[in-house]
Amino acid sequence: MTQSFSCFGFPSKLLEALKRMRFDAPTPIQSATIPYVLDGHDVLGSAQTGTGKTGAFAIPIIAKLMEEPDKMALIMTPTRELGTQVLNNIKQMIMVPNLKAALLIGGEPMPKQFAQLKQKPRIIVGTPGRINDHLDRGTLRLDRVGYVVLDETDRMLDLGFDVQIESIIDQIQQEHQTLMFSATIAPSIVRLSSQYLKNPKRVSVGSTTEAAPNIKQEMIKTSSSQKHGHLLKQLEQNAGSTIIFVKTKRDTERLSDRLKESGFLSEALHGDLKQTKRDRVVRSFRAQKFDVLVATDVAARGLDVPHIALVVNYDLPQVPEDYIHRIGRTARAGASGRAVNLVTSEDGAKWRAITRLMDPKSKQSKSDEDFMPLPARRKGRLQKDSWKKGWKSEKEDLPFKKERKSRDGRQDGTYDADFSDWRSSKPKKEGNNGFQRDRKFSGDRDKRAGHANDDYVPFSKKKFSGDRDKR
Repeated sequence: MTQSFSCFGFPSKLLEALKRMRFDAPTPIQSATIPYVLDGHDVLGSAQTGTGKTGAFAIPIIAKLMEEPDKMALIMTPTRELGTQVLNNIKQMIMVPNLKAALLIGGEPMPKQFAQLKQKPRIIVGTPGRINDHLDRGTLRLDRVGYVVLDETDRMLDLGFDVQIESIIDQIQQEHQTLMFSATIAPSIVRLSSQYLKNPKRVSVGSTTEAAPNIKQEMIKTSSSQKHGHLLKQLEQNAGSTIIFVKTKRDTERLSDRLKESGFLSEALHGDLKQTKRDRVVRSFRAQKFDVLVATDVAARGLDVPHIALVVNYDLPQVPEDYIHRIGRTARAGASGRAVNLVTSEDGAKWRAITRLMDPKSKQSKSDEDFMPLPARRKGRLQKDSWKKGWKSEKEDLPFKKERKSRDGRQDGTYDADFSDWRSSKPKKEGNNGFQRDRKFSGDRDKRAGHANDDYVPFSKKKFSGDRDKR
């Protein structure tokens, strides 16, 4: 691994900026990526969050732009927050007057961005949607772009930006160098790289499905009614800043208000806030004007605040991969941190998926020590605290999902064995004309129903006679 940035032959102005930013030595992802970028290769890279990925592409691109005054760089990010973070890092690295950068993201007023573009910036950072808006208006031209960066490409694909990315890159006519970074190299990323990259160099540092080793992860088994009490206890014990992840935008406001009532300095961050308010919240959090941020996954990527000591997953993420990005908000740049997960009995499937992602070879995922299994069900009713007992085998894990055989002896999927009685008593829709009951009536109930067991037929199949037939 390269021991110093001076080994790359960077301009003195850039080395001064890196020294001022306390970038003493390149991180592993930077050591692996920078030589390829300087040599003009396309790059497909992946690394854990918080490993200096932004510097891996920004530092060499700035160095090349200093020597090539006629070229531009275009950096696309999936979210406004990540775009803002990337731009802030780049601005700290720029030490020459003829190298300006602009931020083009949604949620900001167009006149502000028009003013930036009039200054002829040579580095454009933005989200695909807003970049396309400026291209359509004619306020942005890409004829001088020599470097293209797709940051967190997997997230951009998740958000449906693939068509917009294609539209943008199609407008870059001249030869250009493309760098693509992703948290995971999924098949969709490989397909996209084959479309935009030419003989790329693959760079992968560490496992992208493992948390940084300096993050202490904890799981607390609780219930929905006890969650808040556990959260307050964790906050009281934590000395640094905290970020709490919840499922919905409304939950961020509600939980933040409850924490304020308990005496904590708290703010909410979610996608419905105006961009000016979001920027103000992030700036205040970074300046430590409040110490608890309640957020949705909009903040999981791109939020770089070094003093976050604790991450609390109040609600587990819907997608297991988002777990890595959430807890990666702590333990940045070699620091240490904690990640606490509040797991209820309803979170069993999500927690198992996270466990498998973090350690696919682990056999402990079926142990109560490591995850919360799904609640056992018997005859359609939850057995309280049944998940505390643990299970011995896969079939015992899911007693209501048993293998069955068809009449010819073949395995024929699964069925809800313990729900058989419930099914027979449920009304079953019969076409559009009414409902039939599968269960057979007996005794007084037969008399009330007005028919005998064997004569019961669905309403839709009855043949009417007499006056009613005529009608």
